[in-house]
This record gives sequence, C-alpha cells and structure tokens, in this order.
Amino acid sequence: MASSSDATASTNERPEGPEASGRRGRVRLKRAAVMAVPATAVAAGLMILTAQGALGVQFAISGMPFVVTADKLEGEGFAQFGSLDHMIENSPNEGDTGGQVLVVTSVVKNGKLTNLCQSVDLGGIQLVLTAGNKSTPVSVKNLAIDSDDISGDASFNNIEIGRDSSTFDKVDQQGPRGVYGQQADSVVITDLYQHNYAATAAVFKLPDLHMSFTSEGCPQ
Repeated sequence: MASSSDATASTNERPEGPEASGRRGRVRLKRAAVMAVPATAVAAGLMILTAQGALGVQFAISGMPFVVTADKLEGEGFAQFGSLDHMIENSPNEGDTGGQVLVVTSVVKNGKLTNLCQSVDLGGIQLVLTAGNKSTPVSVKNLAIDSDDISGDASFNNIEIGRDSSTFDKVDQQGPRGVYGQQADSVVITDLYQHNYAATAAVFKLPDLHMSFTSEGCPQ
C-alpha cells in the first residue's frame, strides 16, 4: 500500500458504467504489500523466497478465483504482505500463470463482516453464499485471505507501512523475512470488494448462512 490509505489502482478491469464510476475515488488497496518496488522485481523475489521454502504455502489452490463483498469489515489487529499461491502441477486452471498467482495476503486477528457475500463462477453458474445480513455479523478469528484485487473505503488506526513482514506483532501470523508489509491496530473498510484465491481462518462463524446456485454472483 502507498503511504496513505487512499492509494492504488486495480489492474483487474471491471465493466464501465454507473456502478463502476461510483466506485471511483474509493480507496484502492491493490498491491498493498508490494507497490514500493516494480511488480516484476517483487514477483521474482517472491519466487526465489518460495523456492527456498520461506513462504510456506499452506495448500494448493484450485486456481478458480472467488469474490467476497461486504457492507463493512471491522478488524482488530490487521496486516498485509505479498505472497505467492500455487496450483497443483498441470492444473487445468493455470492458464498463462505457470501455476503461480501473485497475491496480497491480508490478515485480520479478530473481525466482523456485515452483509457478507461470497461467490464463485463454476462455469456459467454461480455458487453464492450469504451470511451476516440480519442483526448478527459474521465473525472471524485469525483470518488470512489471498487477493489480487481489493477495493473499498478504508480507515486504519496506528498503521505502520513498510515494515518487514517477519516482524509483525499486531497479528498472530508473520510473513517471510525481507518482504514489504504493513500492519495496524485496527481497520474499518466499507463497501469491501475482494477478488480472492484462498482463505484460512481459525474461527469463521456465519449467522443466517444461505447457499444457492444462481445466474449472477455477488453484486459489485
């Protein structure tokens, strides 16, 4: 992320129009952990770290991205750093990625999400999950989510930008040595949008959970 909470632009284009123009001016969190140096240099460095075992990939991703939206994310203990996600060898979803996806890992120690929606395109049909859309928000503990596009209106409390991700002390998860990171005591993001490849959580409570197949995914 840049040196304030109202920088960066997404590289994943979404259709232009009234909804798209309404998102202009919102805080762009894309590349939050890597924009201090050219993206190609970051990717090369992360690949070296991964080859040396420094990133410790937790599981092979499917390579099928999923979208998460929420009216509001409130988090106590927040951190971000650059990482690489890996698919299985010869995955049918690798395309021209070589089976690796450069992502930003966002970590929330304790958080709440209001009006959560998650959708994944299964090839012409969307699997949609909703929760926390009534009186009780979704609650998470030690959430780590890997994204290549994040947007919303964000506010941070006591943020530290450019910190070595291996020295994080506001969350329970640390990144690799020498990787650019940032952390904050707390974060609030409204109108949250994430384009994700993986997520883990120690606790993930979903009140008013509903899952269905629909023709359209989460509203963006």
